[in-house]
Amino acid sequence: MKNYIVRGLAANKNIRVFAAITTDMVEKARQIHNTTPVATAALGRTITASAIMGYMLKGDKNTLTLQIRGSNQIKSIVAVSNSKGNVKAYISNPYIEVALNEKGKLDVGGAIGKNGKLIVIKDLGLKEPYVGQSNLITGEIAEDIAAYYMYSEQQPSIVSLGVLLNTNCSVKSSGGFIIQPLPDVGEDILIKLEESIKNIPPISTMIDEGLTGEKILKNILKDFDVEIIEKSEIDFVCDCSRKKIEKALISLGEKELKDIIEEDGKAEISCHFCNEKYFFNKGELIKLLSNAMND
Repeated sequence: MKNYIVRGLAANKNIRVFAAITTDMVEKARQIHNTTPVATAALGRTITASAIMGYMLKGDKNTLTLQIRGSNQIKSIVAVSNSKGNVKAYISNPYIEVALNEKGKLDVGGAIGKNGKLIVIKDLGLKEPYVGQSNLITGEIAEDIAAYYMYSEQQPSIVSLGVLLNTNCSVKSSGGFIIQPLPDVGEDILIKLEESIKNIPPISTMIDEGLTGEKILKNILKDFDVEIIEKSEIDFVCDCSRKKIEKALISLGEKELKDIIEEDGKAEISCHFCNEKYFFNKGELIKLLSNAMND
């Protein structure tokens, strides 16, 4: 398995744990969107978080959309995941260049800014999707995810996300973990958990050193019994198709389609998530217009 998520329980089933290795899928996203290093780090962290959060959903057709709305150069990152942990994502400014931060690291927080929003939309197959949001705390994404869980879902969470790059700007390692105490967990377990996560290396460093998701969780929670109950392969996958684009064009309505036919005589639609381009000639647009008029 190149990219995968492991799910487990710890502390006599009082803590649920997730770890994801996402190196190859973040590299795929980097190549698709041609991102600069700081954009790769921001997009990669969001992809990893979305994969884990989507994997938490129960229904086969459930989906989760994670939006980071920044206040600085990166205005928007959107990642959509399903309950299998597969993700598609894009970033509004893939070519951003910013200086390193005071620690000599990629300044994701500076590129996104602290005055934005984090929005989570869960489509659980009900009439209306669940929408939760919180203010960004640092713009570094992991801390912002933890804040979202605390303030919007009242779920204490420990979140770590990381992307490490090679000198040629390709992705060397990427992944993350989310640890969540379950309701009514004892104070002694919480204290022990806080001690366990002190002074742990960055998640991207652990992955670069060859640690598996299972090993990472067991190393972090070495004072607890960790039981891995599931391991699943994940990937960066876009589900766009010509048929979906046709439906989107039809949904524009008769007037909009007539304007496109009369003014341009053709249409080229590009998918935000994978940059796949779909071309429609005049004859194809006229056929879609006919379908729109018959709906």
